[in-house]
Amino acid sequence: MAKIFYEKDAKLDLLKGKVIGIVGFGSQGHAHAQNLRDSGCQVIVAEAKATPGWKEAKKAGFKLADAAEVAREASIIVMLVPDTLQARVYRDSIEKHMSGKMLMFAHGFNIHYGQIMPSADVDVTMIAPKCPGHMLRQLFTEGLGPPALVAVHQNASGRARDIALAYAKGIGCARAGILETTFAEETETDLFGEQAVLCGGVSSLVKAGFETLVEAGYQPEIAYFECFHELKLIVDLMYKGGLTFMRNSVSDTAEYGDYSRGPRVVDEMVNDEMRQILAEVQDGTFAKEWILENQAGCPSFNALKRRDAEHEIEVVGKKLRAMMPWLKK
Repeated sequence: MAKIFYEKDAKLDLLKGKVIGIVGFGSQGHAHAQNLRDSGCQVIVAEAKATPGWKEAKKAGFKLADAAEVAREASIIVMLVPDTLQARVYRDSIEKHMSGKMLMFAHGFNIHYGQIMPSADVDVTMIAPKCPGHMLRQLFTEGLGPPALVAVHQNASGRARDIALAYAKGIGCARAGILETTFAEETETDLFGEQAVLCGGVSSLVKAGFETLVEAGYQPEIAYFECFHELKLIVDLMYKGGLTFMRNSVSDTAEYGDYSRGPRVVDEMVNDEMRQILAEVQDGTFAKEWILENQAGCPSFNALKRRDAEHEIEVVGKKLRAMMPWLKK
C-alpha cells in the first residue's frame, strides 16, 4: 500500500524565502502559480512573450521572465511546459543555472526516459495532482484539494521530499492526501492508463460499438446515443462510488449484461495486448517512438488525428450535441 502524507506531514515554512519558478502557464501552470501565491509563496513565471500563457500570466499579475532568468532567480524550478518541449527548454535555458537547486515535475516522462539528466547536486522531485489544472484551481478556492503523487528522483540536499511535500501543501493537495511513488511508477502507469484504457481503449471501444450497430443497419444517431453519449452517465456513477455503485444504479438487465458479456469483449486476447503495450512503455519503445515522431514533425500523429476527426461518430456527434444546450455552458 502507498504511503500517504497529509497537511500535518507538510511544513509550508520550508518554502519561506524561496523563489518558485513556474515554467509554463498552461493547464497545470496557471493553477500551481496562483495556488502557491495564495498560500503566501513567492512565484515568478516563465513564458514565451506574447503567447496566450504569457498574456494570462501578465493579466493575473505575475512577474514574467524568460526561462533562463527564472532559472537564475528561483531556487525551485517547476517544469510545466508540455513533455515534448521540456528537454529543449531545460537544455537551452535552465540547465546551467541549476546547481544546488530543486527541479520539479508534474509528470516523470523526461526524467524516466533520460531526456533530462540533472547533475548530482540537484534535487529532482515530482508533485503530480490527480486532476486537470482548472479543477486544481477551483478546488483550492473552495478550501479543498485533489490527491497528488510525490516522488523523489535525486535527494542532493537531504530534504527533497520534505520540500516537495511543502510545495504540495502550497497548491492544496495535502488537504486530500499525497501518495508516495517513484518517477518510474508514475510515468509507466500514466502512459499505460492513457493508451490502454482512458484514451486509446475507450476511444477504440466506443468507435467499435458505434461501427457494429451502423454496419447492422441501425441509425447512426441511435448508435451514438447508445455507445457514446450514455458513456458519461456510466462513468459518472463509477467515479462517484465505484463499480458496485454503478451496478446498483442501473437496471438488473444492464447489470447482468455487464457480468456476462463484458468479459467476452475484453477477453484474454485484449489482456495479452495490454501486457504488450505495458512492455513497450516499460522498455522505452513507446518513448523512443514518440520522441522520434516529434523530431520528424509529427507526420503520423497528424495523419491519425485527421483520420479520426473525420470518423462518422464525430460527424453525427457534432449534430446531436447541438441539440444539448447545457453542453455549451
